[in-house]
Amino acid sequence: MKMTYTLGATAVALTMAAAPAQAIDVGPADYTIVPSGTAVGMIYYQHLSSDRLDIDGDDVPGSTFEADVAILRGLYYTEYGGLPAVWHLVMPFSNIGDVDIGTLPQDTTSGIGDTTVGLTLWPVQPDNPETGTTLGLSLFATAPTGNYDPSTIGIGEGTWSITPQVGLIQGLGHGFYLDAALDVAFSMDHTEDGVDYERAPSWQLQTMLRKQWGPTSVTFGYNGQRGGEQKVNGVETGLKTHRDQLRLYGSHWIDQTTQIQGLYAKDINVEGGFEYDNLFQLRLVKVF
Repeated sequence: MKMTYTLGATAVALTMAAAPAQAIDVGPADYTIVPSGTAVGMIYYQHLSSDRLDIDGDDVPGSTFEADVAILRGLYYTEYGGLPAVWHLVMPFSNIGDVDIGTLPQDTTSGIGDTTVGLTLWPVQPDNPETGTTLGLSLFATAPTGNYDPSTIGIGEGTWSITPQVGLIQGLGHGFYLDAALDVAFSMDHTEDGVDYERAPSWQLQTMLRKQWGPTSVTFGYNGQRGGEQKVNGVETGLKTHRDQLRLYGSHWIDQTTQIQGLYAKDINVEGGFEYDNLFQLRLVKVF
């Protein structure tokens, strides 16, 4: 009876679990301090695919997921209280493809996702970036601006979330850097059409070892997520945020104001959600 209920709950709860865009993800060198007054625009394109769904520790045969996601991100660097700072604005857009749960096709919702705004301050600044320490403190707020339908699988979550994050760049010398970030997302409980939805806090650890050759870098990284257990009307759905993912980045500055970056990622362990066997991302950065 437990699995029968869980599969039924999944149809309405996966809208919170399957959102592919991760607005608080950190890439190589993202916590670099940039001069005040600089504006940066970014465009991301992601393609995700999965043929494995885990619910409460059990595989659901015949389950598939595919999505294409575009993300617009804007940054504006400034100063507050004598500290370097940057404002963030992130807006995702999705096209959710075919989704099956146990061979049963699911309704999907595509379009605009939830909008995230944030602020980062750097209390620790390096004298020498090649060997010094850069430490930033961020706070992000995500508003339920996205297309949301609790009976479908989509990118919107239908509720507010607050995510504090700590970001680190440690220069190791000889062109090597350690990039890392730790955050926790707190989502508000919400009620839709008389149904109560809950999600426990979700933790995320991102670590990357970067090798820089002038304008070009190659980075190997790990992304680990824990928590995020979901309930519908007080009953656990078997869905949560438990993911171990390996990542490989390649970045190159075409000129002083334009960067292109590619990412390939693959999940190596997932519990309580879809396991992405392939995640491709392209990012274009323009500095103004």
